Formats: sequence, structure tokens, C-alpha cells
Amino acid sequence: MARIRLGMVGGGRGAFIGGVHRIASRLDDHFELVAGCFSADADRSCASGGDLGLTPHRVYSDFDAMAKREARLKAGVEAVAIVTPNHMHAAPAKAFLRRGVHVICDKPMTTTLREAKSLAKAVESSDALFILTHNYTGYPMVRQAREMIRKGALGAIRLVQVEYAQDWLTEPLEETGQKQAAWRTDPARSGPGGAIGDIGTHAFNLVGFITGLEVEALSADLQSFVPERRVDDNAHVMLRLEDGARGMLWCSQIAPGNENALRVRIYGAKGGLEWAQEAPDTLWHAPLGEPKRRITRAGPGAGAAAARMSRTPAGHPEGYLEGFANIYAEAAAAIRARQAGAPPEPAATLPGVREGLAGVAFVDACIRSSTRNGAWVRPAV
Repeated sequence: MARIRLGMVGGGRGAFIGGVHRIASRLDDHFELVAGCFSADADRSCASGGDLGLTPHRVYSDFDAMAKREARLKAGVEAVAIVTPNHMHAAPAKAFLRRGVHVICDKPMTTTLREAKSLAKAVESSDALFILTHNYTGYPMVRQAREMIRKGALGAIRLVQVEYAQDWLTEPLEETGQKQAAWRTDPARSGPGGAIGDIGTHAFNLVGFITGLEVEALSADLQSFVPERRVDDNAHVMLRLEDGARGMLWCSQIAPGNENALRVRIYGAKGGLEWAQEAPDTLWHAPLGEPKRRITRAGPGAGAAAARMSRTPAGHPEGYLEGFANIYAEAAAAIRARQAGAPPEPAATLPGVREGLAGVAFVDACIRSSTRNGAWVRPAV
């Protein structure tokens, strides 16, 4: 099957997430990078394109010019990955959607709710797909947990505890000129949410993805502990979910000793589940009144949903890059189905504009709540 011709906006020299997307897109050999706008600086974009082996005439310094020209080429891009800082997600996405090019966008969808709703309308008006790379949804044991809950293994969901803790911004790293810290703590580029927008949205997304429950209201307490920091670096959020379930979300980028500690615990009337991103191949299942059980990726007890996401035998760890690659593999299947006029695969669970809107509305609600001393508010989707 021919590879899907992929373009990229952002992700040039020194960019972390661009390299991740390129690796993920090629891991299963579904995509081929053929064009890119890696920087608004023409020399820098050209140099980045050269690093990646692209011909100069397929390297751009203006994403709109790229969208226009690639749409006219007989072998132009069929999909584009948008891997810019958050404030530059919406405009490139709209430019390519208008021209029927499928969009694979890093999260969060946009920096503001107004912008997210505008992009959602652009998606509705386009024949192209919009896919949001919430990569943790691509982990096999996250899919296993989702499948178990849908089959009733936990009964009615009562409690959800989710946390995402890091320590890399414990000190004012942004003042040193470190690229990632600089833009992620700049509200003009990251949006008004700091930790809550960067990693809190991942935690929030997992709550809905695994349980199937939406947040009806929340109460948030956001802090900026590092002096002069313009966005939050720690957040505590109480959640009221559908069907009477309750939850708590903690995210922090100033918790010493934590590298990438994303963890979710879900409890229902018949048992509980626990999964941690730093031990991604293990899911703990605690049936009520029975010993806790360890389910491993590709091991005994793992079902079809996990198997679809697995590449290697049990005991060979799979994680971050493979999770991203699973999103790209499902994106490729969805793009090919759309091109063939066929329905998407029934088992596909790609995050898209709905999840993107929900994530931006979550950040907006957290900020509104925190400025009102933790008042309960409803996400305004």
C-alpha cells in the first residue's frame, strides 16, 4: 500500500515534538514526509528541510503558501502534521482543511475556547479529517482499561483519581533561554493555562477516554509558585462527572522527584483499575473481595483492544513512541478509509475535534473557577 504523503508545520531544528511525530509517522511505514514549513525564517526552514532530506522546492517558510502550492501539486501532501507551539495550531489547521488536506495536530487544539470553536466549524466545513495526538490514548494498557470498563468489569464508576506530576520547572528554567521552558511558560504562545494546559489536558483526556464519562462541573485551584512565572505551574481540580461519579485531578511541573508521573486510578462498584505511564505495560485490576491482579501488555488477561496496539511480545517494553505511532497508524487507516469512501474501522478510537474542544473548555473552566476562589463551574463546550 502506498505511503501517505505527509507534510509538517513546525518541528525544525531544536524542536522536540517534531522529531517524535516524524518517528511515530514512520514506525509502521504508513507515511512519508515530503514537504514542510519548519520555521517562518526561510534559512532556518531550509536548513531543517535539508537535514531531513527534502528537496528545496518542497520546503516553505509560510504555511499558507505551502497549503496553496501543495494542494495544486499532483503529488502534494495528503496529510499535514502540525507540531508548532500552541498558539500556531489553529491558523495552519484551517489553511490545510480548506484545501482538503487531512490534519494531524498536536494537543491542545488551540489556546482559547473561542479559537477552538472556530476551528471546529472549519473541520465541519471540510471533507478532511482532523486528528488530535493525545498519545497516551494509544498505549495498549490504556485501551485494555477502556475495554474492561465498557464490558462492565468495574460496574458503575464511582471514583476517578488522576495525576500528572513533573519537576522540570521547579526552578525558573525559562529565564535561562531553554526553548521548551520559554514557550511553555509564555501565555502568548502556550495559552493562558500553564501546567493545566500542557499536562493537565492529558490527564483530563484520559479520564474521559478510559471511563467514557464527561465532566459536568469542576472546582479548580491553580497556582504559580515560581516567582514572576506568568502561567500556573500546579493545579488541583475537583471533578463532578456524569452518573454521579466524582474525581480529583492534580497536575504539577514543580514536584521534585517526578519525571513524567502520569497515573490514573478508577474505582467502581465491582472493583478498581490502576495504570501508571512510567510502567506502561502493567495494568492492575482489583476485583472487589479478590486479590489484586497484574495484567501485562501481550500477556494473559490482555484483550483484543490491547493486542491491536501491541507490536512486540510480552516483556519487551513499549511506551511513548509506540503510543504516538499507534495514533498515526489509526490515522493512516482513517485517511485511507476516507479516500476509499469507506467507513472507518469500528475499533478505531482516534481523538479528534470533539476531544480537542473538551480539552480547551477544561482549561478555560479551570481558569474561570480558580479566579473565582474555586467556584464550581461548567465547561463551556
